Amino acid sequence: MARTIDEIKKSMTDAVAADPVLSPLLTSTSAVSVWRLIIYIVAAAIWTRDKLDDIFRSEIDDTIAALKPHSLQWYAGKAKDFEYGYNLVSEADYYDNTGLTDDVIAASKIISYAAVVEQTRGVRIKVAKTVGADLGALSVDELNSFSAYMTQIKDAGVKLSITSGPADSLLLAIRIRYNPLVINSTGARIDGTTATPVADAIKAHLKNLPFNGVFSVQKLVDAIQAVEGVNDLNIDQVQTKYGALAFTSVDISVIPDAGYLRIDDVNLTITYTPA
Repeated sequence: MARTIDEIKKSMTDAVAADPVLSPLLTSTSAVSVWRLIIYIVAAAIWTRDKLDDIFRSEIDDTIAALKPHSLQWYAGKAKDFEYGYNLVSEADYYDNTGLTDDVIAASKIISYAAVVEQTRGVRIKVAKTVGADLGALSVDELNSFSAYMTQIKDAGVKLSITSGPADSLLLAIRIRYNPLVINSTGARIDGTTATPVADAIKAHLKNLPFNGVFSVQKLVDAIQAVEGVNDLNIDQVQTKYGALAFTSVDISVIPDAGYLRIDDVNLTITYTPA
């Protein structure tokens, strides 16, 4: 960005003042003194060159933006740039936030998580927002608005499939051998700090998975094994489902269709046996 003429003049006069040879000679403070007029002319010339550089850079950026096909990462980044309730600049892929405070802009950016996957028939975009301390699906109006935004900024010819739904469901049946000095027969810690340490660890593990990341059965086992008082365990059943679909078994790993995975207490069965 081009500096102002005054900024350029100041840098030059400061340099004169700091120079041991020039500073004793160029002492006039008059705005029309020869040396100050020369500085003004040079500063104006530098400012003109800077402005031309800015214009050239802008033209190059516009040309690249118009010609370069966008990557999956670009789509994900643009998804998070979506501002609910605001219109894009005409014929552009960005907003004019003039007059808006940082808080207002931040509140309008409702997409907290986005994942973009290339498919045979186009590009799928999965998104979620923050609801309290967890992830959640966009409302119908939010999803319609977001879909219109992505349709407007996408590359020509690219077919988009945009989804935002509730978390995939996890179903678990686990047998645990526990240390009776730490955990009782119901799975609660004897010291009273939590009644559900294993369930807490499972839910925390799911929340810590990256959005649209891989759910690994072995890594879940590791998370449960790390709970104090759990000596050994076996997962007898592990299944997932999306929406109203039926539960299906997970062999080694799975990527949740919604992008994230959660478990309800009714779908978690734990049998405790003292070691």
